[in-house]
Amino acid sequence: MMINRAIGLVFGLLLLVPGAASAAALQEALAAQLRAGVGTAATDDEIETLTVLERFYQERALEPLWVQESGAGPRARELSELLAAADLDALDPRDYGAEPIAALLGAAKPAQLAELEVRLTLGLIRFVADLGQGRTTPHVADPELFVFREEVRKETVLAQVALAQDLTLFVDSYRPQTSRYDRQKVALAEYRALATQGGWQPLPEGPTLKPSMTDPRIGLLRERLRLWGDLKAADDAAEAGGDPDFYDDALVDAVKWMQYRHGLTQDGAVGKKTLAALNVSIETRLEQMVLNLERRRWMPDDLGRRHIFVNLADQLLKLVDGEKTLLDMPVVVGKPYHSTPVFSHEMTYLVMNPYWNVPPSIARKELLPKIKDDVSYLASNNFTLFSDWSSGASVVDPHTVDWAGVNRNNFPYKLRQGSGDGNALGRVKFMFPNRFNIYLHDTPAKTLFGKDQRTFSHGCIRVSDPPGLAEAVLTSTGGWSLDRINATIDSGERRIVTLKQPLPVHIGYLTSWVNKDGSVHFRTDVYGRDAKLAEALLGARAGGWR
Repeated sequence: MMINRAIGLVFGLLLLVPGAASAAALQEALAAQLRAGVGTAATDDEIETLTVLERFYQERALEPLWVQESGAGPRARELSELLAAADLDALDPRDYGAEPIAALLGAAKPAQLAELEVRLTLGLIRFVADLGQGRTTPHVADPELFVFREEVRKETVLAQVALAQDLTLFVDSYRPQTSRYDRQKVALAEYRALATQGGWQPLPEGPTLKPSMTDPRIGLLRERLRLWGDLKAADDAAEAGGDPDFYDDALVDAVKWMQYRHGLTQDGAVGKKTLAALNVSIETRLEQMVLNLERRRWMPDDLGRRHIFVNLADQLLKLVDGEKTLLDMPVVVGKPYHSTPVFSHEMTYLVMNPYWNVPPSIARKELLPKIKDDVSYLASNNFTLFSDWSSGASVVDPHTVDWAGVNRNNFPYKLRQGSGDGNALGRVKFMFPNRFNIYLHDTPAKTLFGKDQRTFSHGCIRVSDPPGLAEAVLTSTGGWSLDRINATIDSGERRIVTLKQPLPVHIGYLTSWVNKDGSVHFRTDVYGRDAKLAEALLGARAGGWR
Protein backbone atom coordinates (compact mmCIF):
# COMPACT_ATOMS: atom_id res chain seq x y z
CA MET A 1 0.00 0.00 0.00
CA MET A 2 1.32 3.43 -0.94
CA ILE A 3 0.93 4.98 2.52
CA ASN A 4 2.65 2.13 4.36
CA ARG A 5 5.46 1.79 1.79
CA ALA A 6 6.23 5.48 1.38
CA ILE A 7 6.11 6.25 5.11
CA GLY A 8 7.06 3.00 6.78
CA LEU A 9 10.37 2.74 4.91
CA VAL A 10 11.54 6.10 6.22
CA PHE A 11 10.46 5.80 9.84
CA GLY A 12 13.95 4.79 11.02
CA LEU A 13 15.53 7.75 9.22
CA LEU A 14 13.71 10.39 11.22
CA LEU A 15 15.06 12.35 14.17
CA LEU A 16 13.59 11.10 17.45
CA VAL A 17 13.24 13.88 20.02
CA PRO A 18 12.08 12.66 23.47
CA GLY A 19 9.07 14.27 25.12
CA ALA A 20 6.75 16.82 23.63
CA ALA A 21 7.69 18.25 20.27
CA SER A 22 8.82 21.82 19.74
CA ALA A 23 7.56 23.65 16.66
CA ALA A 24 11.03 23.59 15.09
CA ALA A 25 11.54 19.89 15.79
CA LEU A 26 8.12 19.04 14.37
CA GLN A 27 8.82 21.03 11.20
CA GLU A 28 12.21 19.37 10.83
CA ALA A 29 10.69 15.94 11.23
CA LEU A 30 7.92 16.76 8.74
CA ALA A 31 10.46 17.99 6.16
CA ALA A 32 12.48 14.80 6.60
CA GLN A 33 9.35 12.66 6.33
CA LEU A 34 8.35 14.27 3.03
CA ARG A 35 11.86 14.15 1.51
CA ALA A 36 12.37 10.54 2.43
CA GLY A 37 8.86 9.60 1.24
CA VAL A 38 9.48 10.97 -2.25
CA GLY A 39 12.85 9.22 -2.35
CA THR A 40 11.41 5.81 -1.51
CA ALA A 41 8.15 5.95 -3.51
CA ALA A 42 7.84 2.92 -5.78
CA THR A 43 5.36 4.01 -8.46
CA ASP A 44 4.79 7.09 -10.59
CA ASP A 45 1.54 7.80 -8.75
CA GLU A 46 3.27 7.62 -5.37
CA ILE A 47 6.04 9.93 -6.54
CA GLU A 48 3.53 12.39 -7.99
CA THR A 49 1.37 12.37 -4.84
CA LEU A 50 4.24 12.83 -2.42
CA THR A 51 5.76 15.53 -4.60
CA VAL A 52 2.46 17.42 -4.47
CA LEU A 53 2.44 17.03 -0.68
CA GLU A 54 6.01 18.26 -0.33
CA ARG A 55 5.26 21.33 -2.45
CA PHE A 56 2.08 22.02 -0.46
CA TYR A 57 3.82 21.90 2.91
CA GLN A 58 6.78 23.94 1.70
CA GLU A 59 4.40 26.67 0.51
CA ARG A 60 2.85 26.82 4.00
CA ALA A 61 6.27 26.88 5.71
CA LEU A 62 5.83 23.29 6.98
CA GLU A 63 2.86 24.25 9.13
CA PRO A 64 0.92 21.01 9.87
CA LEU A 65 -2.77 20.60 9.12
CA TRP A 66 -3.58 17.96 11.72
CA VAL A 67 -1.00 17.88 14.53
CA GLN A 68 0.43 20.32 17.05
CA GLU A 69 3.57 20.29 19.20
CA SER A 70 1.46 18.81 22.00
CA GLY A 71 0.09 15.97 19.86
CA ALA A 72 -2.78 15.17 17.49
CA GLY A 73 -5.32 17.95 17.17
CA PRO A 74 -9.12 17.61 17.09
CA ARG A 75 -9.19 17.61 13.28
CA ALA A 76 -6.75 14.71 13.25
CA ARG A 77 -9.10 12.64 15.35
CA GLU A 78 -12.08 13.69 13.25
CA LEU A 79 -10.33 12.70 10.01
CA SER A 80 -9.20 9.43 11.56
CA GLU A 81 -12.83 8.60 12.33
CA LEU A 82 -13.92 9.53 8.80
CA LEU A 83 -11.29 7.26 7.25
CA ALA A 84 -12.19 4.42 9.60
CA ALA A 85 -15.82 4.75 8.49
CA ALA A 86 -15.00 4.50 4.77
CA ASP A 87 -16.72 1.11 4.67
CA LEU A 88 -20.06 2.94 4.92
CA ASP A 89 -19.37 4.05 1.33
CA ALA A 90 -18.36 0.52 0.33
CA LEU A 91 -14.70 1.56 0.43
CA ASP A 92 -11.97 -0.18 2.41
CA PRO A 93 -10.48 1.78 5.36
CA ARG A 94 -7.21 -0.11 4.82
CA ASP A 95 -6.72 1.79 1.56
CA TYR A 96 -6.45 5.02 3.57
CA GLY A 97 -4.22 3.78 6.39
CA ALA A 98 -6.99 3.96 8.98
CA GLU A 99 -5.44 1.51 11.46
CA PRO A 100 -1.87 2.96 11.50
CA ILE A 101 -3.37 6.43 11.81
CA ALA A 102 -5.49 5.41 14.80
CA ALA A 103 -2.41 3.86 16.43
CA LEU A 104 -0.49 7.14 16.10
CA LEU A 105 -3.13 9.43 17.58
CA GLY A 106 -1.51 9.28 21.01
CA ALA A 107 2.00 10.02 19.69
CA ALA A 108 4.11 12.83 21.19
CA LYS A 109 7.52 12.54 19.52
CA PRO A 110 8.21 14.71 16.48
CA ALA A 111 8.94 11.79 14.18
CA GLN A 112 5.69 10.06 15.08
CA LEU A 113 3.68 13.26 14.79
CA ALA A 114 5.24 13.94 11.39
CA GLU A 115 4.34 10.44 10.30
CA LEU A 116 0.77 10.93 11.52
CA GLU A 117 0.53 14.26 9.67
CA VAL A 118 1.60 12.78 6.35
CA ARG A 119 -0.51 9.65 6.77
CA LEU A 120 -3.59 11.75 7.44
CA THR A 121 -3.02 13.98 4.43
CA LEU A 122 -2.35 11.04 2.11
CA GLY A 123 -5.37 9.19 3.49
CA LEU A 124 -7.59 12.22 2.91
CA ILE A 125 -6.44 12.70 -0.68
CA ARG A 126 -6.99 9.05 -1.53
CA PHE A 127 -10.36 8.90 0.24
CA VAL A 128 -11.96 11.97 -1.33
CA ALA A 129 -10.58 10.98 -4.75
CA ASP A 130 -12.19 7.56 -4.44
CA LEU A 131 -15.45 9.16 -3.29
CA GLY A 132 -15.43 11.70 -6.08
CA GLN A 133 -14.30 9.63 -9.04
CA GLY A 134 -14.35 6.00 -7.94
CA ARG A 135 -11.50 3.65 -7.16
CA THR A 136 -11.31 2.22 -10.67
CA THR A 137 -10.96 3.66 -14.16
CA PRO A 138 -14.08 2.44 -16.04
CA HIS A 139 -12.55 1.53 -19.42
CA VAL A 140 -9.63 -0.20 -17.66
CA ALA A 141 -12.02 -2.25 -15.55
CA ASP A 142 -14.05 -3.13 -18.66
CA PRO A 143 -13.23 -2.05 -22.25
CA GLU A 144 -16.96 -1.77 -23.02
CA LEU A 145 -17.43 1.07 -20.51
CA PHE A 146 -17.08 4.46 -22.14
CA VAL A 147 -17.60 6.50 -18.99
CA PHE A 148 -15.28 9.41 -18.40
CA ARG A 149 -15.25 10.34 -14.75
CA GLU A 150 -14.35 13.81 -13.51
CA GLU A 151 -10.84 13.74 -12.05
CA VAL A 152 -10.25 14.88 -8.47
CA ARG A 153 -7.06 16.97 -8.44
CA LYS A 154 -4.79 16.54 -5.43
CA GLU A 155 -3.72 20.20 -5.46
CA THR A 156 -7.35 21.29 -5.29
CA VAL A 157 -8.10 18.97 -2.36
CA LEU A 158 -5.15 20.31 -0.37
CA ALA A 159 -5.94 23.95 -1.10
CA GLN A 160 -9.57 23.49 -0.09
CA VAL A 161 -9.05 21.40 3.05
CA ALA A 162 -6.60 23.96 4.41
CA LEU A 163 -9.46 26.47 4.43
CA ALA A 164 -12.33 24.11 5.33
CA GLN A 165 -14.15 25.03 8.55
CA ASP A 166 -16.11 21.76 8.75
CA LEU A 167 -14.07 18.69 7.83
CA THR A 168 -17.04 16.33 7.70
CA LEU A 169 -18.92 18.60 5.30
CA PHE A 170 -15.75 18.96 3.21
CA VAL A 171 -15.40 15.19 2.80
CA ASP A 172 -19.13 14.83 2.15
CA SER A 173 -18.90 17.34 -0.71
CA TYR A 174 -16.89 14.78 -2.70
CA ARG A 175 -19.55 12.08 -2.43
CA PRO A 176 -22.08 11.77 -5.25
CA GLN A 177 -24.68 14.41 -4.40
CA THR A 178 -27.66 12.27 -5.35
CA SER A 179 -30.38 10.51 -3.40
CA ARG A 180 -29.76 7.42 -5.55
CA TYR A 181 -26.30 7.02 -4.00
CA ASP A 182 -27.57 7.74 -0.49
CA ARG A 183 -30.37 5.18 -0.75
CA GLN A 184 -27.94 2.49 -1.88
CA LYS A 185 -25.66 3.24 1.09
CA VAL A 186 -28.59 2.79 3.50
CA ALA A 187 -29.53 -0.52 1.85
CA LEU A 188 -25.93 -1.72 2.06
CA ALA A 189 -25.89 -1.05 5.80
CA GLU A 190 -29.19 -2.91 6.23
CA TYR A 191 -27.99 -5.95 4.27
CA ARG A 192 -24.73 -5.97 6.22
CA ALA A 193 -26.80 -6.09 9.40
CA LEU A 194 -28.68 -9.07 7.96
CA ALA A 195 -25.35 -10.72 7.22
CA THR A 196 -24.16 -10.33 10.82
CA GLN A 197 -27.36 -12.08 11.88
CA GLY A 198 -26.57 -15.03 9.65
CA GLY A 199 -28.17 -13.93 6.39
CA TRP A 200 -30.39 -16.63 4.91
CA GLN A 201 -30.22 -20.23 3.75
CA PRO A 202 -31.30 -21.50 0.30
CA LEU A 203 -34.86 -22.70 -0.13
CA PRO A 204 -35.01 -26.38 -1.10
CA GLU A 205 -35.59 -27.35 -4.72
CA GLY A 206 -38.94 -28.80 -5.66
CA PRO A 207 -42.07 -28.35 -7.76
CA THR A 208 -43.33 -24.84 -8.50
CA LEU A 209 -45.05 -23.33 -5.47
CA LYS A 210 -48.43 -21.89 -6.44
CA PRO A 211 -51.32 -20.11 -4.70
CA SER A 212 -53.59 -22.31 -2.53
CA MET A 213 -50.90 -25.01 -2.20
CA THR A 214 -49.79 -26.41 1.15
CA ASP A 215 -46.11 -27.33 1.36
CA PRO A 216 -43.44 -27.22 4.10
CA ARG A 217 -41.31 -25.02 1.82
CA ILE A 218 -44.03 -22.36 1.88
CA GLY A 219 -43.31 -21.75 5.57
CA LEU A 220 -39.64 -21.17 4.67
CA LEU A 221 -40.70 -18.86 1.83
CA ARG A 222 -42.87 -16.92 4.27
CA GLU A 223 -39.92 -16.46 6.63
CA ARG A 224 -37.69 -15.26 3.81
CA LEU A 225 -40.16 -12.68 2.56
CA ARG A 226 -40.68 -11.45 6.11
CA LEU A 227 -36.91 -11.07 6.48
CA TRP A 228 -36.68 -9.08 3.24
CA GLY A 229 -39.67 -6.89 4.05
CA ASP A 230 -41.75 -8.14 1.13
CA LEU A 231 -44.31 -9.63 3.53
CA LYS A 232 -45.41 -7.31 6.33
CA ALA A 233 -46.23 -8.76 9.73
CA ALA A 234 -49.67 -7.16 9.63
CA ASP A 235 -50.45 -9.05 6.40
CA ASP A 236 -49.06 -12.40 7.49
CA ALA A 237 -51.91 -14.76 8.32
CA ALA A 238 -49.47 -17.04 10.11
CA GLU A 239 -49.04 -14.31 12.73
CA ALA A 240 -52.74 -14.64 13.52
CA GLY A 241 -52.57 -18.39 13.91
CA GLY A 242 -53.05 -19.38 10.28
CA ASP A 243 -51.27 -22.30 8.64
CA PRO A 244 -47.73 -21.03 7.78
CA ASP A 245 -47.40 -23.70 5.08
CA PHE A 246 -50.49 -22.53 3.17
CA TYR A 247 -49.96 -20.29 0.13
CA ASP A 248 -52.53 -17.56 0.88
CA ASP A 249 -53.40 -14.35 -0.97
CA ALA A 250 -51.11 -12.16 1.17
CA LEU A 251 -48.18 -14.41 0.32
CA VAL A 252 -49.07 -14.20 -3.38
CA ASP A 253 -48.87 -10.39 -3.19
CA ALA A 254 -45.55 -10.61 -1.34
CA VAL A 255 -44.09 -12.94 -3.98
CA LYS A 256 -45.24 -10.59 -6.75
CA TRP A 257 -43.50 -7.69 -5.02
CA MET A 258 -40.33 -9.75 -4.63
CA GLN A 259 -40.53 -10.65 -8.33
CA TYR A 260 -40.93 -6.99 -9.23
CA ARG A 261 -37.79 -6.12 -7.26
CA HIS A 262 -35.85 -8.78 -9.15
CA GLY A 263 -37.11 -8.02 -12.65
CA LEU A 264 -39.14 -11.23 -12.96
CA THR A 265 -42.59 -11.94 -14.33
CA GLN A 266 -45.02 -11.10 -11.53
CA ASP A 267 -47.12 -14.25 -11.60
CA GLY A 268 -47.11 -14.89 -7.85
CA ALA A 269 -45.70 -18.42 -8.28
CA VAL A 270 -42.27 -19.63 -7.21
CA GLY A 271 -40.83 -21.39 -10.26
CA LYS A 272 -37.22 -21.91 -11.28
CA LYS A 273 -36.36 -18.25 -11.94
CA THR A 274 -37.97 -16.96 -8.77
CA LEU A 275 -36.38 -19.72 -6.71
CA ALA A 276 -32.99 -18.91 -8.22
CA ALA A 277 -33.40 -15.25 -7.22
CA LEU A 278 -34.47 -16.26 -3.71
CA ASN A 279 -31.39 -18.45 -3.40
CA VAL A 280 -28.75 -15.87 -4.35
CA SER A 281 -26.56 -15.59 -1.26
CA ILE A 282 -26.36 -12.49 0.88
CA GLU A 283 -22.63 -12.34 0.12
CA THR A 284 -23.41 -11.96 -3.59
CA ARG A 285 -26.05 -9.32 -2.91
CA LEU A 286 -23.62 -7.35 -0.77
CA GLU A 287 -21.01 -7.48 -3.50
CA GLN A 288 -23.56 -6.26 -6.05
CA MET A 289 -24.28 -3.25 -3.86
CA VAL A 290 -20.58 -2.48 -3.47
CA LEU A 291 -20.04 -2.67 -7.23
CA ASN A 292 -23.02 -0.47 -8.03
CA LEU A 293 -21.98 2.19 -5.54
CA GLU A 294 -18.72 2.34 -7.49
CA ARG A 295 -20.71 2.76 -10.72
CA ARG A 296 -22.63 5.61 -9.10
CA ARG A 297 -19.33 7.33 -8.27
CA TRP A 298 -18.40 7.25 -11.97
CA MET A 299 -21.63 8.93 -12.99
CA PRO A 300 -22.14 12.70 -13.02
CA ASP A 301 -24.48 14.02 -10.35
CA ASP A 302 -26.39 15.94 -13.00
CA LEU A 303 -27.68 13.70 -15.79
CA GLY A 304 -29.67 16.61 -17.22
CA ARG A 305 -32.96 17.83 -15.83
CA ARG A 306 -34.76 16.05 -18.66
CA HIS A 307 -33.00 12.92 -19.86
CA ILE A 308 -33.32 9.30 -20.95
CA PHE A 309 -31.68 6.57 -18.91
CA VAL A 310 -31.47 3.01 -20.24
CA ASN A 311 -30.37 0.35 -17.75
CA LEU A 312 -28.94 -2.49 -19.84
CA ALA A 313 -29.01 -4.93 -16.94
CA ASP A 314 -32.69 -4.17 -16.36
CA GLN A 315 -33.54 -3.76 -20.07
CA LEU A 316 -35.69 -0.77 -19.17
CA LEU A 317 -35.83 2.79 -20.51
CA LYS A 318 -36.90 5.76 -18.39
CA LEU A 319 -37.60 9.31 -19.50
CA VAL A 320 -36.98 11.53 -16.48
CA ASP A 321 -37.76 15.18 -15.79
CA GLY A 322 -36.22 16.37 -12.54
CA GLU A 323 -37.12 13.80 -9.90
CA LYS A 324 -40.15 12.58 -11.83
CA THR A 325 -40.19 9.61 -14.20
CA LEU A 326 -42.46 10.62 -17.08
CA LEU A 327 -42.58 7.18 -18.65
CA ASP A 328 -40.76 3.88 -18.64
CA MET A 329 -40.85 0.94 -21.00
CA PRO A 330 -39.13 -2.41 -21.55
CA VAL A 331 -36.43 -2.47 -24.19
CA VAL A 332 -34.47 -5.13 -26.06
CA VAL A 333 -30.69 -4.73 -25.87
CA GLY A 334 -27.65 -6.46 -27.35
CA LYS A 335 -27.01 -10.16 -27.07
CA PRO A 336 -24.19 -11.09 -24.65
CA TYR A 337 -21.85 -11.50 -27.64
CA HIS A 338 -23.18 -8.26 -29.18
CA SER A 339 -23.35 -6.41 -25.88
CA THR A 340 -24.47 -2.78 -25.91
CA PRO A 341 -21.72 -0.45 -24.62
CA VAL A 342 -22.10 1.94 -21.70
CA PHE A 343 -21.88 5.59 -22.79
CA SER A 344 -23.72 8.93 -22.88
CA HIS A 345 -24.69 11.19 -25.76
CA GLU A 346 -27.42 13.60 -26.88
CA MET A 347 -30.47 12.79 -28.98
CA THR A 348 -30.84 15.40 -31.71
CA TYR A 349 -33.45 14.01 -34.12
CA LEU A 350 -35.75 11.12 -34.87
CA VAL A 351 -36.85 9.49 -38.11
CA MET A 352 -40.35 8.22 -38.85
CA ASN A 353 -40.66 5.43 -41.40
CA PRO A 354 -36.88 4.97 -41.64
CA TYR A 355 -35.08 2.77 -44.08
CA TRP A 356 -32.32 0.50 -42.80
CA ASN A 357 -28.80 0.48 -44.16
CA VAL A 358 -27.76 -3.03 -43.16
CA PRO A 359 -24.39 -3.04 -41.35
CA PRO A 360 -21.79 -4.94 -43.41
CA SER A 361 -21.21 -7.51 -40.67
CA ILE A 362 -24.92 -8.42 -40.56
CA ALA A 363 -25.16 -8.47 -44.36
CA ARG A 364 -22.21 -10.83 -44.69
CA LYS A 365 -22.85 -13.15 -41.77
CA GLU A 366 -26.65 -13.34 -41.61
CA LEU A 367 -28.22 -12.19 -44.87
CA LEU A 368 -25.75 -13.50 -47.45
CA PRO A 369 -26.54 -17.20 -46.74
CA LYS A 370 -30.26 -16.43 -47.21
CA ILE A 371 -29.61 -14.58 -50.46
CA LYS A 372 -27.47 -17.39 -51.82
CA ASP A 373 -30.16 -19.88 -50.92
CA ASP A 374 -32.90 -17.83 -52.61
CA VAL A 375 -32.17 -14.54 -54.38
CA SER A 376 -35.85 -13.57 -54.17
CA TYR A 377 -35.30 -13.15 -50.41
CA LEU A 378 -34.20 -9.56 -51.13
CA ALA A 379 -37.34 -8.49 -52.96
CA SER A 380 -39.71 -10.29 -50.60
CA ASN A 381 -38.15 -8.51 -47.63
CA ASN A 382 -38.03 -5.06 -49.27
CA PHE A 383 -34.24 -4.91 -49.72
CA THR A 384 -32.50 -2.85 -52.40
CA LEU A 385 -29.03 -3.91 -53.53
CA PHE A 386 -26.43 -1.19 -54.23
CA SER A 387 -23.10 -1.64 -55.98
CA ASP A 388 -21.10 -0.31 -53.01
CA TRP A 389 -21.22 2.11 -50.05
CA SER A 390 -20.23 5.24 -51.97
CA SER A 391 -22.62 8.19 -52.36
CA GLY A 392 -22.81 7.52 -56.09
CA ALA A 393 -23.52 3.80 -55.81
CA SER A 394 -25.90 2.39 -58.40
CA VAL A 395 -28.82 0.01 -57.84
CA VAL A 396 -27.98 -3.56 -58.82
CA ASP A 397 -30.44 -6.19 -59.99
CA PRO A 398 -29.66 -9.12 -57.64
CA HIS A 399 -30.50 -11.62 -60.41
CA THR A 400 -27.50 -10.36 -62.40
CA VAL A 401 -25.05 -11.18 -59.61
CA ASP A 402 -23.11 -14.46 -59.62
CA TRP A 403 -23.86 -15.22 -55.97
CA ALA A 404 -21.85 -18.43 -56.10
CA GLY A 405 -18.72 -16.29 -56.27
CA VAL A 406 -19.72 -14.00 -53.40
CA ASN A 407 -18.59 -14.76 -49.86
CA ARG A 408 -18.04 -13.01 -46.54
CA ASN A 409 -14.63 -11.75 -47.61
CA ASN A 410 -15.87 -10.64 -51.02
CA PHE A 411 -19.09 -8.68 -50.46
CA PRO A 412 -18.78 -5.12 -51.81
CA TYR A 413 -22.53 -4.48 -51.86
CA LYS A 414 -24.71 -2.30 -49.69
CA LEU A 415 -28.16 -3.49 -48.64
CA ARG A 416 -30.95 -1.09 -47.77
CA GLN A 417 -34.30 -2.21 -46.41
CA GLY A 418 -37.16 0.13 -47.29
CA SER A 419 -39.61 1.48 -44.72
CA GLY A 420 -42.68 -0.52 -43.80
CA ASP A 421 -44.04 -2.96 -41.29
CA GLY A 422 -41.32 -5.53 -41.95
CA ASN A 423 -38.43 -3.07 -41.57
CA ALA A 424 -35.99 -4.18 -38.89
CA LEU A 425 -36.04 -0.67 -37.40
CA GLY A 426 -39.81 -0.57 -37.30
CA ARG A 427 -41.54 2.75 -37.84
CA VAL A 428 -39.44 5.14 -35.70
CA LYS A 429 -35.78 5.49 -34.82
CA PHE A 430 -34.33 7.92 -32.30
CA MET A 431 -30.90 9.26 -33.17
CA PHE A 432 -28.08 10.37 -30.88
CA PRO A 433 -25.16 10.06 -33.35
CA ASN A 434 -22.24 8.25 -31.75
CA ARG A 435 -19.17 6.27 -32.75
CA PHE A 436 -20.81 2.98 -31.77
CA ASN A 437 -23.68 3.41 -34.25
CA ILE A 438 -26.12 2.67 -31.42
CA TYR A 439 -29.61 4.17 -31.43
CA LEU A 440 -33.13 3.55 -30.14
CA HIS A 441 -35.66 2.15 -32.57
CA ASP A 442 -38.94 0.37 -33.11
CA THR A 443 -39.09 -3.31 -34.07
CA PRO A 444 -41.59 -5.67 -35.67
CA ALA A 445 -40.62 -8.36 -33.13
CA LYS A 446 -43.02 -7.25 -30.39
CA THR A 447 -43.23 -10.58 -28.55
CA LEU A 448 -39.69 -10.19 -27.18
CA PHE A 449 -40.80 -7.42 -24.84
CA GLY A 450 -42.79 -9.92 -22.78
CA LYS A 451 -39.69 -11.87 -21.74
CA ASP A 452 -37.89 -11.39 -18.41
CA GLN A 453 -34.48 -11.16 -20.09
CA ARG A 454 -34.46 -9.19 -23.32
CA THR A 455 -30.97 -9.50 -24.80
CA PHE A 456 -31.66 -10.22 -28.48
CA SER A 457 -30.33 -7.35 -30.61
CA HIS A 458 -27.02 -6.71 -32.35
CA GLY A 459 -26.35 -3.84 -29.95
CA CYS A 460 -29.00 -1.24 -30.76
CA ILE A 461 -31.86 -0.70 -28.33
CA ARG A 462 -35.40 -1.61 -29.40
CA VAL A 463 -38.20 0.24 -27.61
CA SER A 464 -41.64 -1.19 -26.92
CA ASP A 465 -43.72 1.99 -27.42
CA PRO A 466 -42.09 4.14 -30.14
CA PRO A 467 -45.06 6.52 -30.68
CA GLY A 468 -45.35 7.12 -26.93
CA LEU A 469 -41.63 7.79 -26.64
CA ALA A 470 -41.72 10.05 -29.70
CA GLU A 471 -44.55 12.09 -28.18
CA ALA A 472 -42.62 12.53 -24.92
CA VAL A 473 -39.33 13.33 -26.67
CA LEU A 474 -40.98 15.92 -28.92
CA THR A 475 -42.92 17.70 -26.17
CA SER A 476 -40.47 20.60 -26.03
CA THR A 477 -40.24 20.73 -29.84
CA GLY A 478 -43.97 21.42 -30.12
CA GLY A 479 -46.57 20.58 -32.73
CA TRP A 480 -46.22 16.82 -32.44
CA SER A 481 -49.22 15.26 -30.76
CA LEU A 482 -49.61 11.50 -30.56
CA ASP A 483 -52.30 11.71 -33.26
CA ARG A 484 -49.96 13.55 -35.61
CA ILE A 485 -47.14 11.09 -34.93
CA ASN A 486 -49.39 8.10 -35.67
CA ALA A 487 -50.76 9.81 -38.81
CA THR A 488 -47.24 10.40 -40.09
CA ILE A 489 -46.30 6.80 -39.38
CA ASP A 490 -49.44 5.56 -41.15
CA SER A 491 -48.64 7.69 -44.21
CA GLY A 492 -45.49 5.71 -44.86
CA GLU A 493 -43.64 8.95 -45.62
CA ARG A 494 -40.07 9.11 -44.37
CA ARG A 495 -39.87 12.13 -42.09
CA ILE A 496 -36.94 13.54 -40.11
CA VAL A 497 -37.86 15.63 -37.06
CA THR A 498 -35.14 17.68 -35.36
CA LEU A 499 -35.46 18.21 -31.61
CA LYS A 500 -35.66 21.83 -30.54
CA GLN A 501 -33.30 21.02 -27.68
CA PRO A 502 -30.88 18.07 -27.55
CA LEU A 503 -31.94 15.40 -25.07
CA PRO A 504 -29.23 13.66 -22.97
CA VAL A 505 -29.26 9.87 -23.33
CA HIS A 506 -27.40 7.74 -20.81
CA ILE A 507 -26.81 4.05 -21.49
CA GLY A 508 -25.90 2.56 -18.13
CA TYR A 509 -25.46 -0.79 -16.43
CA LEU A 510 -26.78 -1.22 -12.89
CA THR A 511 -27.43 -4.60 -11.30
CA SER A 512 -28.59 -3.12 -7.99
CA TRP A 513 -30.32 0.10 -6.97
CA VAL A 514 -32.89 1.43 -4.51
CA ASN A 515 -36.07 3.19 -5.63
CA LYS A 516 -37.55 6.24 -3.93
CA ASP A 517 -40.05 3.96 -2.15
CA GLY A 518 -37.12 2.17 -0.48
CA SER A 519 -37.47 -1.05 -2.47
CA VAL A 520 -34.10 -2.71 -3.12
CA HIS A 521 -33.71 -4.04 -6.65
CA PHE A 522 -31.36 -6.64 -8.11
CA ARG A 523 -30.84 -7.80 -11.67
CA THR A 524 -28.95 -10.62 -13.36
CA ASP A 525 -25.48 -9.71 -14.58
CA VAL A 526 -26.40 -10.43 -18.21
CA TYR A 527 -23.09 -9.20 -19.66
CA GLY A 528 -20.74 -10.48 -16.94
CA ARG A 529 -19.73 -6.92 -16.10
CA ASP A 530 -20.08 -7.40 -12.35
CA ALA A 531 -17.37 -10.05 -12.46
CA LYS A 532 -14.99 -7.76 -14.38
CA LEU A 533 -15.60 -4.85 -12.05
CA ALA A 534 -15.22 -7.05 -8.96
CA GLU A 535 -11.80 -8.15 -10.17
CA ALA A 536 -10.72 -4.57 -10.86
CA LEU A 537 -12.26 -3.06 -7.71
CA LEU A 538 -11.73 -5.76 -5.12
CA GLY A 539 -9.00 -7.94 -6.62
CA ALA A 540 -7.92 -10.52 -4.09
CA ARG A 541 -10.59 -9.17 -1.73
CA ALA A 542 -13.41 -10.11 -4.14
CA GLY A 543 -15.77 -12.42 -2.30
CA GLY A 544 -14.15 -11.49 1.02
CA TRP A 545 -14.43 -7.80 1.88
CA ARG A 546 -17.89 -6.30 1.52
